[in-house]
Amino acid sequence: MKRPDISWLTGNLDLPGAGKWLFLGVLVGLVSGISAVAFQFGLQVIREICLTSLMGLDLGTPGGEPPELGLAVGPFTPYLIILIPAIGGLLSGLLVYRFAPQAEGAGADAAIHAYHRGHGRILPKVSFIKLAASAVTIGTGGSGGREGPIAQIGAGFGSFLATRLGLSARDRRLLLAAGIAGGVGAIFRAPLAGAIFAAEVLYSSAEVEADVLLPAMVSSIVAYAVYASRFGWGHMFTGAGLYGFSNPWELVPYLALAFVVSGAALLYIRAFHGVKGLFARSSLPLPFRPMLGGAITGLFALCLMTLFGQTRYLGDVLSSGYGIIQRVIDTDGLGVPTLFLVSVALGKIATTAFSIGSGGSGGVFGPSMVIGATLGAAVGSLFHALMPEVVAHPMTFAMVGMAGFFTATAKTPISTIIMVSELTGNYELLIPSMWVCVFAFLLTQGRTIYRNQIPSRTSSANLTSGTPLP
Repeated sequence: MKRPDISWLTGNLDLPGAGKWLFLGVLVGLVSGISAVAFQFGLQVIREICLTSLMGLDLGTPGGEPPELGLAVGPFTPYLIILIPAIGGLLSGLLVYRFAPQAEGAGADAAIHAYHRGHGRILPKVSFIKLAASAVTIGTGGSGGREGPIAQIGAGFGSFLATRLGLSARDRRLLLAAGIAGGVGAIFRAPLAGAIFAAEVLYSSAEVEADVLLPAMVSSIVAYAVYASRFGWGHMFTGAGLYGFSNPWELVPYLALAFVVSGAALLYIRAFHGVKGLFARSSLPLPFRPMLGGAITGLFALCLMTLFGQTRYLGDVLSSGYGIIQRVIDTDGLGVPTLFLVSVALGKIATTAFSIGSGGSGGVFGPSMVIGATLGAAVGSLFHALMPEVVAHPMTFAMVGMAGFFTATAKTPISTIIMVSELTGNYELLIPSMWVCVFAFLLTQGRTIYRNQIPSRTSSANLTSGTPLP
């Protein structure tokens, strides 16, 4: 029998090109996933020892992230609330400024800088120092997110791999972005959002680096599979998929939420960069700046306890602070007083500014989730009291608030909408999330927490070729 002629098919398939990016994307994803596992485990262990056992704080956790050690809550020791974050800041500062100054601050912004202005180059040692310094900063109580460190770690390996293989500058930049995707997609168990985030976060306008998407998707899928194999396949926050959007009149209070999160995002950006500039002008030796920032962070937490007379929620303005999001979900947004929700949001803005703006190592997306969720729950609770037939479940405002706040902060509307859906398993809030994110983006145009973002792909091409920006 004559064999069928399939040369028309094989002749049009770019097998070498597909194989190249499959191989490279899988490698970057594997290392990003393993790094995310190591980072999360180290962070959780340090956090439980320092905050739960030594400080005596009863920390809440996301439903999908049970404690690693399960340590009993120790006796509450107020002075350690200031001392331990200060020591953590000092250790982080010594690590960073002694071995890799590029690991200071928000890791995602450093990766964006390398993509646009550094031809995709990140020194290999930066990734290792970033992992250790961020685990120490956040684990000892510094307010920061996990996405920045792991994004820089993944990006660092992508850059290293491309350099060792002698790839072009363009390919090195693509693998750097694939590393960002792998790290973010793994640490939040949100592979689709991680891939789109890597392509979207590079610009401050509504523009996406399309060339990044395919290698980023491969890396993010593999990294997510590695991470979830260790920490579970469920969503980070549990119980959030119960309610959706079914009343068009609800768009009115959601519009009010867009204005609230936009104003808070502008405050967050101003506070973060204001504190960063203040510490940059300080005469303190570099390693002591994050130590002072850690001490001020602990002081803010103690002030919150003084105001509300309880230690239960101190951890919400320290470290990751995700516990309050899970409490809001579990109580449908009605289990935490509205005034306290607003206080946590403002406190988180302050503690993140001092923890990371002083030179500590961490990200800014994690705190944004807490700020957006608490403000959203507060707005939802108020409208629930005014119009309960329209706003039946304030918890949904917390979920949408997370998306709206980070959109206003980082100019990443598409990935943020998807991220919140993947974090919570609730895909019924896409319409209000789109509504709030569009207005939050428009209301805060020209303002971003990532100073190394640039306006457009044209600007990036000019930078890469050595032509100055207009």
